[in-house]
Amino acid sequence: MSTFHKKERILILGASGFIGYMIYKELCVYFNTFGTYNTPRKKFEKNTHFLQYKVEEDDIIALINTVKPSIIISAIRGNFSAQILAHRHLCEYIIKHPCKLIFLSSANAFDAYSNYPSYEYDKTLSQSIYGHFKIQIENMLLRLPPKNIAILRIPMVFGAQSPRVNAIKTLSQNNEAIEIYPNLIMNVTNATKLTQQIHYIINRKKYGIYHLGSKDLVYHEDFIKDIVRLLNIKAPLYKMIHTTDNDRYLAILPKEKQLPKHLQITSEIVLEDITNKTDTLKRNT
Repeated sequence: MSTFHKKERILILGASGFIGYMIYKELCVYFNTFGTYNTPRKKFEKNTHFLQYKVEEDDIIALINTVKPSIIISAIRGNFSAQILAHRHLCEYIIKHPCKLIFLSSANAFDAYSNYPSYEYDKTLSQSIYGHFKIQIENMLLRLPPKNIAILRIPMVFGAQSPRVNAIKTLSQNNEAIEIYPNLIMNVTNATKLTQQIHYIINRKKYGIYHLGSKDLVYHEDFIKDIVRLLNIKAPLYKMIHTTDNDRYLAILPKEKQLPKHLQITSEIVLEDITNKTDTLKRNT
């Protein structure tokens, strides 16, 4: 178990988002943790450890000079061009200062490879704008001293209050179709395990590239239908999106950087977490 480590100052870019805020809640008990938010909200404005930062408008270096972090976690969203410029400035800062950057990347860095899962040191290649954007930032970071960066590639994130699960609920309530990719093979994770993995990487001073998906692979169709069943949605509507007649992989697996067993996750654990938290929410309402 970690103890509070005052010397470590952590800044989470995008701490008001779903994943960013989960990371903040995991780390703030143990580290001197700060976060950024874009749109004003009372719970962030009242917290002196939250600072407003708009990636399209504000100077990232001015923010860094205010917080003086030893670790920066990039979970920010927003305009891709503005994010690329901000990360370029972060790279320039890290070269001159004792600071580490943990970047949340995506399985989409490999979305051009459809015939097999991807591992940490496979060559990245993407057909999507989002994947190209993530690869561009990854390539910038890989030019930095290795111990100053950690690239965390993440698959689709699910959870009881995750945007993806909330979207399924909203579509169902509005009697709209839930999109399914029948031939897509993927792996998944949830925010709870992801934040524990990030905590471990910080504690153990890990660096390099990590693939943080479930150990097992699942079909997108089966997994979404499992979620729908667990949410007790009656007579759901589905929209089948066929991108190919053959199986297509969007899965990231670790080969060289395996985390300890208690930090590994399976698709079944993700589903159980959705069930347990959904049941808890029902009991509390």
